[in-house]
Amino acid sequence: MTIKLFIQAITKYILGVLVIGLLIFLPAGTLSFFNGRLFMGLLFIPMFFAGIVLMVKNPELLKRRLNAKEKLDEQALVIKLSGLMFAVGFVVAGLGYRFHWFMLPTCLTAAASVVFLVSYALYAEVLRENTYLSRTIEVQENQKVIDTGLYGIVRHPMYSVTLLLFLSMPLVLGSVYAFIIFCAYPFIIAKRIKSEELFLEKELAGYTEYKEKVKCRIVPYIW
Repeated sequence: MTIKLFIQAITKYILGVLVIGLLIFLPAGTLSFFNGRLFMGLLFIPMFFAGIVLMVKNPELLKRRLNAKEKLDEQALVIKLSGLMFAVGFVVAGLGYRFHWFMLPTCLTAAASVVFLVSYALYAEVLRENTYLSRTIEVQENQKVIDTGLYGIVRHPMYSVTLLLFLSMPLVLGSVYAFIIFCAYPFIIAKRIKSEELFLEKELAGYTEYKEKVKCRIVPYIW
């Protein structure tokens, strides 16, 4: 662990809390938006402790996870589209609370919260299985194909997990309209996966054989 990495991690964490908080609570017009507070807690409390664990046990992986600058133009577009989806979805959820648009029942919000937390646990498992993971598409030095655990079920378990995470977010916020916006994510991630696999076939030894072994990308028996 280095002081520079610590400062970078804390800065991004605080910035994330502030930006997402503003996107949700400013349109809501109040901090009393319970679903918003619930979502912030579910998102940022586990993230804080996960960051501490990574900083102590695997600072190199944390460093890679903090790097979000894509080198490929096509992938940079995917990141921008994802960011736009999040921003619009959070704002719509906040506006829904302020103007009393249809809000989901508490039981559905509770179920979505459980899915969100389970997805977080699976996210941690993916990081444990594959320490080469970064937020950008690249191949690390001495990187090998991982084909065990969740990687033996689908080729991109991280995207499978984020699919569950991101689609549960608007449900935790209680917004049907935000959920409709977040339904763009499967199409955005499908574009990213297509480009990523072409890159990995060229740059990562054994990936073509891995594709033959594990047929599905993110949803078992479907795609």
